[in-house]
Amino acid sequence: MKRPADASGPVARAAQRRRPRLAVWKFSSCDGCQLTLLDCEDELLALADRLEVAYFLEASRAVVEGPYDLSLVEGSITTPDELERIQEVRRQSRTVIAIGACATAGGIQSLRNVLDVDELARTVYAEPSYLDVLATATPIAEHVKVDFELRGCPITKEQLLEAIGAFLHGRRPAFGTVSVCQECKRRGTVCVMVSGGVPCLGPVTQAGCGALCPAYGRGCYGCFGPAESPNVASLMRWWQDELGVEPAATVRALRTFNAAAPAFADAAAAADESGRPGGEGA
Repeated sequence: MKRPADASGPVARAAQRRRPRLAVWKFSSCDGCQLTLLDCEDELLALADRLEVAYFLEASRAVVEGPYDLSLVEGSITTPDELERIQEVRRQSRTVIAIGACATAGGIQSLRNVLDVDELARTVYAEPSYLDVLATATPIAEHVKVDFELRGCPITKEQLLEAIGAFLHGRRPAFGTVSVCQECKRRGTVCVMVSGGVPCLGPVTQAGCGALCPAYGRGCYGCFGPAESPNVASLMRWWQDELGVEPAATVRALRTFNAAAPAFADAAAAADESGRPGGEGA
């Protein structure tokens, strides 16, 4: 009779080493995108058979030393320490995927990029001298090479599983570049902006959420960042001319989850300077 395989023997250990090593890193963020991985629940069992989760402090204190085959990086770079750490993460990682609005566009914390950081520190902290922060909050790709980016605040489970599956099969993740408006049409949602006069960023926002907010009668908040080649200035003028939205409100709408994304940041800056969406003479 054949003896059962020894799970702790040299063959089993060799098989364990052959699994690609996954690391999940946190920088300045809320942890929401990391929690998306834990929310995969049943799918995690299948992933565990294909990947060795070597570093994921959100889930386990157990740490396996690098190098790592795949690193998922959440959060923006906001401190000198983070600037050093992201360089080390890149050195240890064969593939780096930035996950979420913070990692891909600076996140909510990039709102400080248009404000006085020292004044903010004095207002919020009793001892601001203890702080050691950079003047701006910036996405991962501004500091190291990023192999792929997953948009969203937070990212979705479907995105994450597609990206990991693509890595395991040696292909590029398959994501569309259409706007949220296309998702509204696919699910049969009546346009909240045309039919109800609700300001919505859907026409200029990357699809990926399934048009969740418009499905409940709310305008899109731009969680997934700018779509490919968006005409943000035109949409903001339409908001003001057709919906009566004040210029200051257009600036606030663009300075949220993806405040530092160039298409949103440039349109917001232009409106802020001229008082009219799109900038001077728009």
